[in-house]
Amino acid sequence: MNQLLVPVLLFGVVFPLFWAIATSNKFTRLEKLLQESWSNIDIALKRRHDLIPNLVETVKAYAAHEKELLERLVHARERAIQGSANEESELARTVSVVFARAEAYPDLKASQNFIELQLELANTEDRIAAARRFYNANVRDFNILLESFPSSLVSGGRQAKEFFEVEAVEIRAVPKISLAFEKTE
Repeated sequence: MNQLLVPVLLFGVVFPLFWAIATSNKFTRLEKLLQESWSNIDIALKRRHDLIPNLVETVKAYAAHEKELLERLVHARERAIQGSANEESELARTVSVVFARAEAYPDLKASQNFIELQLELANTEDRIAAARRFYNANVRDFNILLESFPSSLVSGGRQAKEFFEVEAVEIRAVPKISLAFEKTE
């Protein structure tokens, strides 16, 4: 009888208890990873917001006639700092317009400062994309654990997380690049 009691206690009580503790700890770890990855997105977005004024000043020096576009960029940046994903989408659209205008003005493209800032901004956009992918991977892992059986039994009332997505269709579209060497009007 005692020989049968040990395996029953082991598999009936001890193993489920250890499994519940391990699964609960996994939920906690994933929640912390979600917080960290969201923070990485914030850091990358702040970096972008800090670079925009430098980009604007450089572009102003070479393209005074683009004043309206640059003001739109500044206003989009200000709204994005205080706003949501929609304002971030507007800022991304405005930045892409600045780069498109640069294609039409060879002097602007030739400015070493502009080239450096453009590369830095592209690097920052890559960092934002990587941070979003990291966050979304953590959301995926968390939601799978939350919705899977039997881990859902020890979820402790946790709610599914939402993916970080860009809502504007234009942002998702493949950019059109012109390799024309003549100034187009």
